[in-house]
Amino acid sequence: MKTKPLADQIAIITGGGTGIGRAFTEALAGAGTKVVIASRREQVLRSAANEINATLGSERVFPHAFDIRDRAQIEALVGDVLERWKNIDVLINNSGLAVPETAEAITEEGWDTVMDTNLRGVMQLVRAVLPHMCTNEFGDIVNVSSQAGKHGYADVPSYCASKFGLLGYAEALRDHVRKTGANVRVFNFCPGLVDVENTRPDQMPRPGFIHVCNMARTLMYALSLDRNVVLEDINIYAR
Repeated sequence: MKTKPLADQIAIITGGGTGIGRAFTEALAGAGTKVVIASRREQVLRSAANEINATLGSERVFPHAFDIRDRAQIEALVGDVLERWKNIDVLINNSGLAVPETAEAITEEGWDTVMDTNLRGVMQLVRAVLPHMCTNEFGDIVNVSSQAGKHGYADVPSYCASKFGLLGYAEALRDHVRKTGANVRVFNFCPGLVDVENTRPDQMPRPGFIHVCNMARTLMYALSLDRNVVLEDINIYAR
């Protein structure tokens, strides 16, 4: 089964400029991976890329502004990465949002915004990337779900539905690559509360939250496993 050192890999991380996504970006770039960070906020992406690259003394993080709800922009992102590097080895579906609305007050606009971002966008991005991973006989897809993909919470029913749906979609994706014999792994992260404000290594997370570095360490552990090892939903939360 084909393997590849992280230093030779190309990764796309949605929402890679802040919070969990930035922690993932720093970890992968620190291991030598070229990382394309993609989200709607171009200035945030540029600042993050400049800061991480300056710390590393090497250009390994590349910003790409796009809206995951727009299929044409998804295809443009994938096309640009393939044109530049010929490969996409890691796809981390990290972008997500919640619209607080109780069950009797859900609006079509709120529901569609959450579903288009957290679920449809992931499906379209995987659909664009997966054929290239299969052709290159190598790839890892990491989905950031949530404990809200395991448990329902009254104040964010649309968010819960999207994250439950993401796990169901990922399970079907994992079954697909298994049946086709593709050398593609599918990992699902299901974190509880993650402190995306106190993110410096010297900062303590708020009570009941975990530090983003724990998400990054878990990612690097998952990617380090032998490629014939299946690691399913990864639950991680504070005591």
